Amino acid sequence: MAPVLGGIEAGGTTWRCAVGTGPHDLRAETTIPTTTPAETLAAVGAFFEREGPVDALGVGSFGPVDLERGAITATPKPGWAHTEVAGELGRRLGVPVVLDTDVNAAVLGEHRWGAGKGLDTCCYVTVGTGIGGGAIVGGRLHHGLAHPEIGHIRIPHDFAADPFAGSCPYHGDCWEGLAAAPALEARYGKPAHELNDEAAWALEARYLALGLTAVIGVLSPERILLGGGVLERRGLLELVRAEVDALLAGYVPAAELARPALGPRAGVLGALALAESAR
Repeated sequence: MAPVLGGIEAGGTTWRCAVGTGPHDLRAETTIPTTTPAETLAAVGAFFEREGPVDALGVGSFGPVDLERGAITATPKPGWAHTEVAGELGRRLGVPVVLDTDVNAAVLGEHRWGAGKGLDTCCYVTVGTGIGGGAIVGGRLHHGLAHPEIGHIRIPHDFAADPFAGSCPYHGDCWEGLAAAPALEARYGKPAHELNDEAAWALEARYLALGLTAVIGVLSPERILLGGGVLERRGLLELVRAEVDALLAGYVPAAELARPALGPRAGVLGALALAESAR
């Protein structure tokens, strides 16, 4: 009998939890608001106690995270810095728990069941309240010294064209600080979904393309999957594709830019795949 797995996509706003084995076998799902660590972890544990038992648990979390300790580390999310997640849930549920970043979980889910299936090297980049990215390299999740923090790479910033200082509390005008949703709102005074200034979206496409060309230059992925609320803007993906092609200038092949196939479930499904590795 196949093991029953638990998956969690731990976000700064909500924690999405599921019990099952994959996209065609989700036996229970719920969404839990992100409040305090104690309250949130208690509600998550109660869900799996009620809907389980599960044989293992995978967690794709906002970060940064310490993969060995299974903990969130220096996050700007108030109250959540240095929170032990894997140990707390493992003790409560009595099962092995593996924790990774939310975007690594998402790229793993897409590689297993979605738009990255069969690829040797692919990336998942999300542009929303932050910018994050995960990578499959050689058919395996890429970690390195810690884990990729794609959103915090430094990209060219022309202060004459864009005097905005950037919104990242750690780095100011890193990629996330210039192009994530909070940066758009801080720069223009309105949220991304209300922004209809063509020049604003042309600048956003330029910034997104600058970051993506850096990812292409370093990892040479076959495909980059682009998700997140900002990329729901009609026509933005096409603008980004054109900017990437112009920046690469024919020097190397451009990775295919595509939408994720699993939609908002990529993270929690990837967490189920993480759970398999915990057994």
